[in-house]
Amino acid sequence: MKYLNDPDGERLPIKIDTTTNGEFLPRPLKPQNIHANRLASTVAGNNAKRLGLTRRGFLTSTCGAASTLLAFNEVYAAYGETGGFYDLPLAAALEPELAADALGKKEFIFDIQGHHVNPLARWRAPTEGLIQGLRFMPHGRCSYIDPDSEFGHLECFTGQAFVKEMFLDSDTDIAVLTFIPSSVENMPLTTDEAAATREMVAAMEGSRRVMIHGRVVPNLDGDLDRMQELKETWDVCAWKTYTQYGPEPESGWWLDDEEFGMPLAERAREMGIKVICVHKGLPLPPPTMTGKNRQFGSCADVGRAAKANPDIGYIIYHSGFDPAVPEGPYVPGDEFGVNSLVQSLIDNGIPPNSNVYAELGSTWRYIMRSPDKAAHVLGKLLKYVGEDNVVWGTDCIWYGSPQDQIQAFRSFQIAEELQERHDYPALTPEIRNKVFGFNAAIPYQIDTAEIATLMAGDTVDKARDEYEENRDPTFKTYGPKTRREFLRMREDQPRGLKQPR
Repeated sequence: MKYLNDPDGERLPIKIDTTTNGEFLPRPLKPQNIHANRLASTVAGNNAKRLGLTRRGFLTSTCGAASTLLAFNEVYAAYGETGGFYDLPLAAALEPELAADALGKKEFIFDIQGHHVNPLARWRAPTEGLIQGLRFMPHGRCSYIDPDSEFGHLECFTGQAFVKEMFLDSDTDIAVLTFIPSSVENMPLTTDEAAATREMVAAMEGSRRVMIHGRVVPNLDGDLDRMQELKETWDVCAWKTYTQYGPEPESGWWLDDEEFGMPLAERAREMGIKVICVHKGLPLPPPTMTGKNRQFGSCADVGRAAKANPDIGYIIYHSGFDPAVPEGPYVPGDEFGVNSLVQSLIDNGIPPNSNVYAELGSTWRYIMRSPDKAAHVLGKLLKYVGEDNVVWGTDCIWYGSPQDQIQAFRSFQIAEELQERHDYPALTPEIRNKVFGFNAAIPYQIDTAEIATLMAGDTVDKARDEYEENRDPTFKTYGPKTRREFLRMREDQPRGLKQPR
């Protein structure tokens, strides 16, 4: 087979690098990450020769993914990171049946944090506002769809690219298109554009393969009033909001305050769409935030709001994770990070599996590089938020296809020592099934009959089967990988931008 992407097989199928989604500064890899990538690359070449395959052919196979994860295990263990590991038989690196059994699709996967933009209408010419250039969509070197196109790398953000990355190059069954913080005038993906992607998939007899959020930030003028239109015109499935965001760089609000948070809950109740998805953790970059409004990224208000509104489902995007905050066992009193979510639930008497959900978008992608940190984050969320309330999201297509995140989670296991010491659950097939899709299906009102229809195979599923014969994934990420790239990305923006109204 002739590959258009990475024909020499230089990229690994499981991507451990410093790429960010544009919401936080890249963090350098630790020595064990660098060594793990090097060993995985070396082993891939050796295993490809043993199986009589090209490097690229081997790496696009399930054995290629298994070989990569096993190499990671070897290096992390040598560095003493044994709190978690990728639970695969060693022979899976060379035996396709074993690799498929460990890493092949077997679950219903519902990704509740997907992104794309409409570059053709909104990104070719300058527009005023916070969301400018590639600040939040930093994939400046993407050209894999059509290198000769006049739109170049921007085509990687289109609805068509979203469908390819989500539904052909990954095992995702349903995805929610969500939104980033902006005013209505400056949304890089508008609700009607998101709806167009949804209809494109539906036209393929894809049922509800794509769903869309309604973006509402209550401290922006008119946003609460727009909720009626979003419901009636666009059939949104939930509300997406940012407590760290507002009309001024130092703006912010709390989920339980009387001016913004409680009116949002009341309007959601009136609309009959009682699911509020709120970004917590991952501090947004300037000029969206200053040091003064970082506090609103804390989860301190989550438990209070959940207690005051027991009929509202609060889905905490990123689970409060902040890459600047160390993650280990739960420690009382932490103001930021996953512990702030746990603390808020405990302080307000919110038991596991109540009306608070923890979402893994960007969080899992980041902690994949540290098995100890991954074990503690997942263990804490499953223990305190509940095995029925941890939900799957990937923040893709910002990181390219989410397939590497899926395969890593599909095989990850918390070490027995940490399970016993901290009362963490083992990651059983039942728990993985819940996290991958069935947990989120409840607040998003997807019934088992619809899931069964999807799993039985529709047009999208048939297209995936046909594509499988000539798979050509990119194994590529496009965001800034160093602090210099991140700052240069910001410096390249036009000066004199106005803040959102």
